[in-house]
Amino acid sequence: MNTQADQTLPIPRIRKADREGEVMRPQRIDDLIDEDHTARIVWDFVDGLDLSDLYSLVKSVEKHAGRPAIDAKVLFAVWLYATLDGETSTRRISIFCNEFNPYIWLCGGIGINHHTLSDFHTDHADYLEEQFTLHLACLKQQGLVDLDTVAQDGMRVRASAGAASFRRKETLEESLEAAEEHMENLAKQRAENSVITDKRKQAAKERAARERCERIAEAQRQIPDVEAEKVEKDRKKARVSTTDPDARVMKVSDGGFRPSYNVQFSTDTKHQIIVGVDVINEGSDQNQLGPMLEQIHERIGEYPDNALVDGGFANQNEIQNSELKNVTVYAPVPKPKDKKRDRYQPMKTDSKPVADWRKRMGTDEAKEIYKDRAATAECVNAIAHNRGLCQFSVRGLKKVKAVTLWFALAHNVMREALLRPSLA
Repeated sequence: MNTQADQTLPIPRIRKADREGEVMRPQRIDDLIDEDHTARIVWDFVDGLDLSDLYSLVKSVEKHAGRPAIDAKVLFAVWLYATLDGETSTRRISIFCNEFNPYIWLCGGIGINHHTLSDFHTDHADYLEEQFTLHLACLKQQGLVDLDTVAQDGMRVRASAGAASFRRKETLEESLEAAEEHMENLAKQRAENSVITDKRKQAAKERAARERCERIAEAQRQIPDVEAEKVEKDRKKARVSTTDPDARVMKVSDGGFRPSYNVQFSTDTKHQIIVGVDVINEGSDQNQLGPMLEQIHERIGEYPDNALVDGGFANQNEIQNSELKNVTVYAPVPKPKDKKRDRYQPMKTDSKPVADWRKRMGTDEAKEIYKDRAATAECVNAIAHNRGLCQFSVRGLKKVKAVTLWFALAHNVMREALLRPSLA
C-alpha cells in the first residue's frame, strides 16, 4: 500500500540513449576500410603503374598559374574499383567519392566531379591497351598465364542507341540538312544578339548541334558498308543510327533484336585470366577466331596450343588457318543434313586440318576438353555482366573498346589477387 511519502518522491531525470542523432568524430581516412579491402588491392595495383604518359598531359605545372589537376592515379583507381563495384554512372560515382568509405579512401579527401570522371573513362583507350598488355606480361612471368588452352566467346552488349534512331540513306540526307540548318540558326542567333544572358547555355546548344551533324555525316559514310553486308534485294533497307553510327542491330540472348556491340573475350582456361579483348559491330562470331589468335600472339609473344570456341566461330577456313599457327581448334561439328551420315567422319572435300578436326571432336578426350569452354568463357562473360557490362553508356567503337578494357583489366587484377597466394 502506497503511503503519502511515496507519492511525493521526486521524479529522476535520466539521459536516455538516442541513436537517431548524428555524431562527428575525427578519424583517419586510412582507418575507413579494412586492411584486406578490395580498394587496397586496387590501389596497390595502380600504385605500381607507370603513369608518366598521363602526367605529361597535365597542363597545370609548377611555378605557373592554374589549379592543380587531380592525380591520374586516383582517377585510375576510382574507375577500377567502380568497375568491380558494378557502377558505371559517373554522377553516382561522383557522389560516392564523398559518401562511401572505399571511394573516400581511394580519393584521399579529393572531390571529383562527374565531368572529370567521364572524360578519364574513355579518353585513354591506347594507354589502357598498353597497361592491359603489360599486366599480361607480368602475369605470364609469375606463371599465372598458361597458354595451353584458351576459350573464346562473344557477348552482345546493348548500345547507347535506340531502335528508332536508325535511318535509311534518303532519310539521313534529310536529317543532315535539317541538322545543318539548325546549327546555322544557332550561329545567327549568337551573331544577332550581342548580349547573351547565358553564354554557357548557348555554347552547349551549338556544341550539341555540331556533334549531331557529325554523327549524321558519319552515319551517311557508313551506309555503303552496311549495304555491302546485305543481299542485293535488301540493300535499300540498310539503316544506320544517327545516335551511334557504329552500333548495329544484333540478335541478343533473349531472342530479340537490338542495337548492340559484340564483345569478344579470350580466356586462359587454367587461371581464368583474360588474354584477349576485342569489340566488333558484327552480329556473327564467324571469322573472329583468327584475329583473336593474332592479338594474343602480339600481346604475349606466342600462340595458344588449343582454342575452344562454339559453333558460331567454326568454319573450315578458320580451322585451316589455325593449323598453320599450330593451334588445335576444339569446336562442335555441325549436324549434317543427311541424318544417316556420321558427322565425325571426314568428307572427300575436306582438307587434312578439317578432316583431323572432325575425327578429333568425335573422341571422348576432345569432348572432355571442350567442357572447359562453358566453364571458362561463359563464366567470364557472366562475371562481366554482373559487374554492369549490360549496356554501354558511351558511343562509338573506340569509346566502347575503352570501357571493355576497364572490365578486362579489373577482372585480371582480382584474379591475380586471388591466385597469388597459391604461388607460395
